[in-house]
Amino acid sequence: MAEAKFDASYNGPVVVDPLTRIEGHLRIEVEVEGGKVKKAYSCGTLFRGLEIILKGRDPRDAQHFTARACGVCTYVHSLATTRAVDNAVGVKIPPLASMIRKLVLASQFLHDHVVHFYHLHALDFVDVTNCIKADPVKAAKIAESISPRKTRADDLRAVQNKIKAYVESGQIGHFTNAYFLGGHPAYNLEPELDLIATAHYLEALHLQVRSARAMAVFGGKNPHPQFMVVGGVSCYDALKAEKIDEFLKLELESVKFINEVYIPDLLAVAARYKEVATYGGTTNFITMGEYFTDDTDLKSGYFPPGLIYDRDLGKVADFDPDNIREHVAHSWFKGTDAMYPYEGKTEPVFTDLHGDGDRYSWSKGPRYNGKACETGPLAQMLVAYAAGHREVRAVTDTVLKTLDIGPEALFSTLGRTAARGIETAVVAGQIENWVRAFREQLAAEKNPKLVEKWEMPKSSRGVGFCTVPRGGLSHWIVIEDGRIANFQLVVPTTWNMSPRDASDVMGPIEEALTGTPLADPKRPVEILRTVHSFDPCIACAIHVIDPNSNEKRVFRVL
Repeated sequence: MAEAKFDASYNGPVVVDPLTRIEGHLRIEVEVEGGKVKKAYSCGTLFRGLEIILKGRDPRDAQHFTARACGVCTYVHSLATTRAVDNAVGVKIPPLASMIRKLVLASQFLHDHVVHFYHLHALDFVDVTNCIKADPVKAAKIAESISPRKTRADDLRAVQNKIKAYVESGQIGHFTNAYFLGGHPAYNLEPELDLIATAHYLEALHLQVRSARAMAVFGGKNPHPQFMVVGGVSCYDALKAEKIDEFLKLELESVKFINEVYIPDLLAVAARYKEVATYGGTTNFITMGEYFTDDTDLKSGYFPPGLIYDRDLGKVADFDPDNIREHVAHSWFKGTDAMYPYEGKTEPVFTDLHGDGDRYSWSKGPRYNGKACETGPLAQMLVAYAAGHREVRAVTDTVLKTLDIGPEALFSTLGRTAARGIETAVVAGQIENWVRAFREQLAAEKNPKLVEKWEMPKSSRGVGFCTVPRGGLSHWIVIEDGRIANFQLVVPTTWNMSPRDASDVMGPIEEALTGTPLADPKRPVEILRTVHSFDPCIACAIHVIDPNSNEKRVFRVL
């Protein structure tokens, strides 16, 4: 496998702040030696304090606040919170309610992974302006060689003309400043593939609306669906046959796009970027499992929970929530102790960047048994693969064979991006099965039940686990006198973008960036590739400072 290009003459710092095409505010600092990253720091630069806002409130209201933690993953935070309160009050939800929650979650996965690939990550590999040089007839033939779908040269030519008009006008619309323009040495695609990917980027903008509408069939609206309640769901109107038919029709449109466009595009692009499999890897991986038949049992999920240590695919370690601790030694929070989430504290104390004990992030540092662990599609697919999950193994082996790479290549930026596609394909393959099972359960119940009765305890605590498109999510609630006494969110990006812990162990993104080559330190696209491969949820300028001239180079990356 060819080594990625790098400028061996460069030594010094590179700062990307804020890093964009993500949700929120993230600053990445790296020290470069010989053209490769020697040391990296992941700095979350926005404090919100949802945990503080929730104190003293009715536990049933919590989901409406936590859903606002993100503008993209609104449903999954509602789900994690509701599962936490379900757990705290000791209610087991009806089977139909569990199935509906699962179907909406599957919609979220198909929506988010398509949006991530095309609109948040693709421009790290695709040079939009390069498609002006493409031959649309040749591009159509290439598209039909990698996909069963018919592609018209005239349609590609129309996209090409649109991009050409943008460029000639001096503006390129929603592609403006979205990547590093013009002859970057780390971009490998031929003009025809750039044209194909650009056309599909535009198509995906329309397609993602269909998945959002599918979520609204059960959820009532999207974003921020309104059907979740402690003890189940409230969407009785969605039990009508025409509603279920509408949901399935919308989802099958997404499934068709995934199978005929997204996966072929992913494989075609990945085949031209095999050197990206030589950097960006981490060591340990964690997932909580998902798509449960019983929301109280993590082992009942279609995807299994577990951990992979030291990249060893020969063994899956059991997941035990009691082993989770959050470190704050390098975070802008009071104290230095690692806390179990139930006892966790959110007491902000801002000092300065790399001041007072080298504190440099608003993110805490979750650790499992003292180890930094990556979570997300790669972690979930690795655990499932190692556990012998039939569908995951089949799709993963097909991807590895198509790209002519071994399993070791999964531990990389390319592997992480591929794993998101594998997860999407596997979930897409289950949609009809899960809808069929839902119809069968509905037919079997004489009086369909979506909500189970429960009573609010005076004092209790509970945790809700949810594996979401970005990885393992958990919400932890402590109830006293029927009110929220403590609430902690341990989210995927907190795991992945965490700063160093009390033992100075790097967080996953810091580890992944270490050793990353930079072909052009003035345009550090490799940093974007690795960070975007995690799909961080942490807002549009990029600043790179030359250590010798102190010249500031400004890029807008939208």
